[in-house]
Amino acid sequence: MQINTRPYGKMSDGRTVQLFRLQNDNNVSIELINYGGIITSLNVPGRDGRVEDVIIGFDDLSGFLNDTSFINALIGRYGNRIGNARFEIDGKLYPLTANEGKNQLHGGVNGFHKVLWDAETIEKPGETGVKLYYLSKHMEEGYPGNLQVEVQMLLNNQNELSIVYVAQTDATTHINLTHHGYFNLTGGKRDILDHVLKLNASNYTETDQSLIATGRILPVKGTDYDFTTPVKIGSRIDRTGGYDLNYVIDKEEGEIALAAEIYDPDSGRVMKTYTDQPGVQFYSSTHFDGTVKGKKGIKHVKYFAFCLETQHFPNSPNIPHFPSTLLSAGEAYRQTTVYKFEVRND
Repeated sequence: MQINTRPYGKMSDGRTVQLFRLQNDNNVSIELINYGGIITSLNVPGRDGRVEDVIIGFDDLSGFLNDTSFINALIGRYGNRIGNARFEIDGKLYPLTANEGKNQLHGGVNGFHKVLWDAETIEKPGETGVKLYYLSKHMEEGYPGNLQVEVQMLLNNQNELSIVYVAQTDATTHINLTHHGYFNLTGGKRDILDHVLKLNASNYTETDQSLIATGRILPVKGTDYDFTTPVKIGSRIDRTGGYDLNYVIDKEEGEIALAAEIYDPDSGRVMKTYTDQPGVQFYSSTHFDGTVKGKKGIKHVKYFAFCLETQHFPNSPNIPHFPSTLLSAGEAYRQTTVYKFEVRND
């Protein structure tokens, strides 16, 4: 296991962004920066042993500073959408920063994806990583409570990237943290339409025309949203117009379970997603339109990447029967998600 650190660039206020490179004994490496907790590269071998970068992004800091798609960043205080950018706690209304029409998406304009986190390295036998810290102050983006957040991003010799989130608040608030990785198991050679996806989810949360969760939980059986058996992402995508949907994972509360498995037949790469969260958002980068250039000048076109964002359900603060995202003073929030990379030889 190895870990190296170097300067990655400077923000507009002169602060230096650091890059951390983690490598295990199997030639898997990850590069991440303390701006936004962004993963800038993720290199894994394929069936032929060729190591390629399976996460999209940009070649330098400026790309991430100007990005509006939350690419590969930590998301908070609340991942996904909150309808009408507001919620109530104990009868008090808290208006939030609206950044998607009248709604809030991914924590607002200056959410955790725009934060320069404090960082330190972690080195253990068979595991290496980075610990990121941030104090989100009371009423930041409209959220009550001073929220102390710690995120550990760890690589081990089982080719697993683990992301462990811990947080505490001094006043009751809502929290729903995730990581918004945009993956492409071909190494960015082509789109993700031939990727084969299996989701261990028999239900999904319905949304309205603004993609706000309505509160209804519906079965996937008999719909184009059904990935309970392996299906090519592109096989039904023309009928759906793309995917941007929260799936209800078939598992016990608090259990770390396999939520998703995705396979690229050409390279043989497999990515498995394990989580203790009740939901996972499958997103097919539907909004990419080719106007943004990423790594090596490659355009971010429609269906160029996929996201599997582990989370509590969208709009939970306004839907009482959804699993609660309330965090009270003195309680500890903890969330674990693991991305495991394998190779299939068939």
